[in-house]
Amino acid sequence: MTWLEVLVLGLVQGLTEFLPISSSAHLRITSEVFFGRDAGAAFTAVTQLGTELAVVVYFAKDIGRLVAVWWRGFSTPMVRITDDYKIAWLVIIGTIPIAVLGLLFEDQIQTVGRNLWLVASTLIIFGLLLGLAERIGRQQIELRKITPRDGILLGFAQAMALIPGVSRSGGTITAGLFLGMTRPAIVRYSFLLAIPSVFAAGLFQLPDVFANDGPSVLQMIVATVIAFVVGYATIAWLLRYVEAHSVYVFVWYRVGLGLLLLAALSTGRLAAT
Repeated sequence: MTWLEVLVLGLVQGLTEFLPISSSAHLRITSEVFFGRDAGAAFTAVTQLGTELAVVVYFAKDIGRLVAVWWRGFSTPMVRITDDYKIAWLVIIGTIPIAVLGLLFEDQIQTVGRNLWLVASTLIIFGLLLGLAERIGRQQIELRKITPRDGILLGFAQAMALIPGVSRSGGTITAGLFLGMTRPAIVRYSFLLAIPSVFAAGLFQLPDVFANDGPSVLQMIVATVIAFVVGYATIAWLLRYVEAHSVYVFVWYRVGLGLLLLAALSTGRLAAT
C-alpha cells in the first residue's frame, strides 16, 4: 500500500464515518476508482478506531458520567431510575445485534458483502429510506425518552451497516427518525452506540490488516491519526448541522453516488469485485 493511498483513505474515513453516507462504501469505492483494488474490510475496521477515539474524546464527559452511573447502579438502587443509567444499558443492549451478526457473517462481510453492485444498491435503497424517515418521522422523542424496545431496534439498525453502503449512522438515524426521535437525539445516540462495536471490530481485525500487501504499522498509525483529527471536526459540524437542517442533502448525495456507481459498473468502467 502506497503512502498516497494511506493518506487519502484516512481522510475519506474521517470525513464519512459519522455522516449517513457509509464510510465503508466510500473506502471501497475510493480504493477501486483511484488505486485499482480493495483496501479490505480489515483496513476499514482499524481506521474506524481513529474516528471512534474522536467520539470518546468529544463526548468524554458524557461517557464518563454514563460509565460511573452504570457502575454505581449495581449497588445503589436509586441510581437505577435515572435517565443516564437507562441510556448506559441501552447502549450495551444495542451493541449485541452487531456483535452477534458480525461474528456469524464475518466471511460474507469480507467477501460478497464488498461487491460494488451491492454497495450501489444499498446506497440508493437506504438513502431513500432515510429520506422517507425524515419526511414522516414525528421528531418529538428526546434521548432520555427512548425505551428498551427502541434500543434493540436501533441496535439491529446499526447492525445493517455490516453491509457496505448502508452506513452505521445512516441506519440508526433512519430507524430513530421512524421511531419519532429528534435528529440531535438520534445522532448523539448513534455516536455512543457505535463505540463498543467499532472498538471491538477494530481490535479483532487488527492482525488481518497487515496481511499480504497491506499497510505497514507506521502507515496504519498515520491513517488512523488522520481519521481521528478529521473525524473530530466532522462530529462537531454534524451536531450543529442536524439542529437546523434536514438530512435530505445526504439522501440526494447517496442516490446520486449510487446511480453513478451503477452506471460505471454497467459500462465496465469499474469491476464489481
